Amino acid sequence: MKHARLLALCALLALPLAGQDVIAPNENLVAEGIPKIPATLADAVGRYSEFRRASFASWHPEKREMLIVTRFGDTWQVHRVAQPGGDRRQLTFYKDNVRNGVAYPPRKRDGFAFLRDHGGDENFQLFRFDPSTGEATLLTDGASRNTGNVWSNAGDRIAYGSNKRSKDDVDLWVVDPSDPKSARMLCELKGGGWGPADWSPDDSKLLLAEFLSANESYIWLVDARTGEKSLLTPKGGAEKISYQGAGFSKDGKGIYLTSDEGSEFQRLIYMDLASKKKTVLTAHINWDVESFTLSNDGARLAFSTNEDGVNVLRLLDTKTGKELPKPVIPIGTLGGLEFHHNGRDLGFTLSSNRAASDAYSLDVTTGKLERWTFSETGGLNTETFAEPELIRWKSFDGRSISGFLYRPPAKFTGKRPVVVDIHGGPEGQFQPGFIGSSNYTVNELGIARIYPNVRGSTGYGKTFLQLDNGFKREDSYKDVLALFDWIKTQPGLDADRVMVTGGSYGGFMTLAVATNYSDRIRCALDVVGPSNFVTFLENTSGYRRDLRRVEYGDERDPKMREFLNRIAPNNKAAEIKKPLFVVQGKNDPRVPLTESEQMVATVRKQGTPVWYLMAKDEGHGFQKKGNGDFLIYSSVAFMKEFLLK
Repeated sequence: MKHARLLALCALLALPLAGQDVIAPNENLVAEGIPKIPATLADAVGRYSEFRRASFASWHPEKREMLIVTRFGDTWQVHRVAQPGGDRRQLTFYKDNVRNGVAYPPRKRDGFAFLRDHGGDENFQLFRFDPSTGEATLLTDGASRNTGNVWSNAGDRIAYGSNKRSKDDVDLWVVDPSDPKSARMLCELKGGGWGPADWSPDDSKLLLAEFLSANESYIWLVDARTGEKSLLTPKGGAEKISYQGAGFSKDGKGIYLTSDEGSEFQRLIYMDLASKKKTVLTAHINWDVESFTLSNDGARLAFSTNEDGVNVLRLLDTKTGKELPKPVIPIGTLGGLEFHHNGRDLGFTLSSNRAASDAYSLDVTTGKLERWTFSETGGLNTETFAEPELIRWKSFDGRSISGFLYRPPAKFTGKRPVVVDIHGGPEGQFQPGFIGSSNYTVNELGIARIYPNVRGSTGYGKTFLQLDNGFKREDSYKDVLALFDWIKTQPGLDADRVMVTGGSYGGFMTLAVATNYSDRIRCALDVVGPSNFVTFLENTSGYRRDLRRVEYGDERDPKMREFLNRIAPNNKAAEIKKPLFVVQGKNDPRVPLTESEQMVATVRKQGTPVWYLMAKDEGHGFQKKGNGDFLIYSSVAFMKEFLLK
């Protein structure tokens, strides 16, 4: 029995048994073409896989304590922290991650809500957790996809989006968390981009967001009793406008939201509901307002701006409409802004290049910053980690493209090999936060890492965001080609030893670069990337299909279909002459398993070396520690074999 338990534990953690000198993939992993991983490699990388992260989730409605999400075992779970630097008391215990929708009600009620899927399938189910019993009650049907849960101010209802009626559409639902049978559809909606944003102060109305693309979205007002809805932000103008992050003012007479109307960037706006008049509150800031939150008394707004990839925390006096002095906090990336009901404490998550994410609070009246969690760093001194360097280069059309470079320490001499790591999205952006286990490749292998923000990335204005849409897709490849040319000009970088990698859309870009510029790279590592946008759009989850067509093009149009097939990496696989590593989750609802399978099969036929790693209990990326550790080990082995030699 003891031996069986040891076997199970070693399989979970991908650890060697006594007397063995290799690391075997656990029972949930399928590894093809990957050579045996020496245990010595795992030992060397080990501490770099032990970084822990914590995210602020929600304030307690009365006490000065918070919920956070962190991982102590194999998965991310909810914990309670009673004071800054206090113990992290685990509340949920599941084999799957609990990372979404974790929130206390605004007023004293029993328990909190959270969302959880199964095996990474993203069919999230809504639960209410009862702290007195430690039990969680399922509030949804157990099969549909449910997202965006928002508590009413009285704490007696939760609004959420669900595709229960139709897999292709997301409707607006409400439920009394004390009675799962009370769940009812409030609004039948068309399309997959809907979600509740906020309740009015008296809970009589809801704000509902309609997302059509990264450049087009709308805000609706919904009667919380009848479901009747009215459009607050007009449609049909010459300019497509993106409205985001809507919330009611304290008196309910207006709403705060962000919008790029008349601007390249998302600006913070107040809209009077009676007149529909909009007042721009951040006209002086030429960067995106990414998120905001209103204090319980309505006196202050806290918001973060994205300034060349770095988040800046700002405060605004709602009575005067003027910005207050900027708080002093460490430079990094911010998320999860939420005021405590005392109106003073602002909770958030902060990450920097030398610190994994942790939960913090700021007293907005005194400026006192308190760190609530201190995530472990595997015993490593992160103060020695590389500082990200903002770099810029000219692309084929003269446009300036930027990214961040992490250089190896000075002990590594001569020209250094380079990993070009392309973010997903494509409506995303690399921000100079903590790069986790990738620090091993920089610190211990002497590899420079570059994270480009090619055209189509967010954070640089809506014109830049649209430069890769539809028939302009290949222009983003050329931004990477121009980066390769820039690397040639850098005396400390080796343009003859370059690997390209990325996840999701970054995985597609990896495959596109590998097929178009095979002579400029040594190898490529694709994580859950589409290999053909035609087959991707035909097989991705229905609620996502129309949203992705706006970005990639509509495969039902003959001209677009011909174009997408022509540029598809799967149809150009004969051009891949350099070793390829493909990583995929079996349950991925965004990029189906078939996208990776067809790419692997095609490249193998021509004799190019292919490593393939598939996790049977993962979705869009590896989230479980045991799986992630083996991916880290095999990725390092891949670089040693094909990049460093």
